[in-house]
Formats: sequence, structure tokens, C-alpha cells
Amino acid sequence: MRWLAYISFVLLLACETGIKENTIENNPKEETVLPSSPFLVVLGTVQDAGSPHIACKKDCCKELFDKPDPNRQVVSLGLIDPASKSNYLFEATPDISRQAKKLKSLAGAEGELPNGIFLTHAHIGHYSGLMYLGKEATNAKHVPVYAMPKMKEFLGSNGPWNQLVSTGNILISELQDSTEVTLNDRISVTPFLVPHRDEYSETVGYVIEGTSKKALFIPDIDKWEKWETSIVEAISEVDYAFLDATFYHGEEINTRDISQIPHPFIIESMELFESLHPKEKAKVHFIHFNHTNPVLNSNSEAYRTILENGFKVAEIDQIFPL
Repeated sequence: MRWLAYISFVLLLACETGIKENTIENNPKEETVLPSSPFLVVLGTVQDAGSPHIACKKDCCKELFDKPDPNRQVVSLGLIDPASKSNYLFEATPDISRQAKKLKSLAGAEGELPNGIFLTHAHIGHYSGLMYLGKEATNAKHVPVYAMPKMKEFLGSNGPWNQLVSTGNILISELQDSTEVTLNDRISVTPFLVPHRDEYSETVGYVIEGTSKKALFIPDIDKWEKWETSIVEAISEVDYAFLDATFYHGEEINTRDISQIPHPFIIESMELFESLHPKEKAKVHFIHFNHTNPVLNSNSEAYRTILENGFKVAEIDQIFPL
């Protein structure tokens, strides 16, 4: 396979240092005209533990400990409805402070906190930001948090999260598999179960729908073949697909048993999607990059390979009209 030709080169680049160039398609700066319809914004693209990664001794982290890259925030999407100025976070990450502020600014909202937070599962990068809604931080009042049944039970039964519930910092709305949540007459969200390491909760992805377009968001899944749904069919039913791309190739992880942290390698996904029509390939935006992933460097061969094969790499601050 053509991907094998890149593996040895990619391994040399794995965890290499490099700050991304500004390749944002729609950079929501002051002069940018935001959509009048509902839209998504990418608020983070990095795997749970961030970049630089705690205790990392590799070259990719050394420079970043001294000179952090503000674009390396943990994976999150924002959903904004300009008509109502309502806004929603997907994931409560360790970077929630900056992500919530960006979301408020783009929405033109008066409130500092989102109108709701949708969680995918109980791994640290996806829910630990809830701590900033508690007494030690904002002491929020009744922020709606959307969670599946096991996730709701986990938050309500274990400290410190149950304090957020008992003191009314958050109000948990229980989701059901494949059951649509209508936020208003312009935007809706539908969760669906995916296979993952469900130590404390189930794991879901989301279909996020606006007035004319749909997006698929699956930041974590074990392997595509473990899912009862065809990912190819799922892509065909949406306009954008933000898909788990934790590792470019498993061999970039040389200090862990990769079988214990399964994810679809990017080269596996590209091979699976190889026969897709170019328009279908262009829907795919890889996201959720481990600190070792060479794709974090936009000058890498891995990054160029993704683009050359018709796929895209999610970038912070990108805007996607719905």
C-alpha cells in the first residue's frame, strides 16, 4: 500500500517540533464576516493531555514547555446560533476558560458561559473542564450539561463532580442513543453510541444539524470496524466529518502498549476512505491529535500526505456554516 512508503519517514517526524502555520480556512478575526446561519467553530484539536504533554521528554515538547503554542488546545467544537446568540460547547476540556470566552465573543452573547455543554465520555480531556464551573472558579448557576445515562450517573455519584450537581452549578439533561435534542427551530443535536474504552461511562459521537447542513463529530472511537455503523455511510449523510485522528501510525507510540489505547490510525482511515469520491473525502477533517502526532506540524510529510489525498486537517478557529 502507498501508505507504507511514508511510515519510515513519518516515524522520523513523530513528535517533531513545529508551530502550525496559519492555514485556517475561515479565521474569525475582527474583519471576518460571520455566517448569519448557525455555524460551528473549532475550539481545539489536541488529545486529552494536551501539547506539551506532561512528563514528555521528546523534542516535540521541549520547545513548547518554554514557548507554548496558543493554538494547541484540547479538542472541542462550539455551536452558535446567531439569531438567538445562543451557544453550546462540545466537550468540557482543560482549556474551557479560553474556549468559553472565544465562544461568547463569536456569539455576541451577554453571558460568559455557554447555554449548554455536550459531553462525549468520561476521559479527562472531555469532561474535566466542568471543575471550572464549581465553587473554586465561576460558581456557575444551572449550566445545562447534556450527558448519556452512565455519564450522568458517574457525575452524580462521584466527587468532586457530584458537588457541581448538589450545589446547582450544573443541571444534567439525560441523552438517549440516537434521540434528537432540538435546541431551537434552527439547531439540533443527536448523540449515538460508539465503541471505546468505557471505564466510567458510555462514549458517543454527535450529529449536529443546522438549517441546511449537518456535521459528524467523533473525537474518540476504538476502531472503525468495531462500530456497527459504516463510517463511510455516516460520512455520506453529512456535510462535515470531524473524525478521531489521535495517531498517524501506532508506531509513533514507543512507550505504551498501543493495544491498550486503540484508535483509528490516520493511515488506516485514509486507506478505508481511499475509494471515496473527492467530494466525500473533502468532508473529512481529522481531529484529536496526540502530542506525538506529526500532523501537529503543518510542515510535516504526514500533514502534506493528508492534503494530497484529498482530506483535511481541523484547525483551531475554523468556521463551518450549518
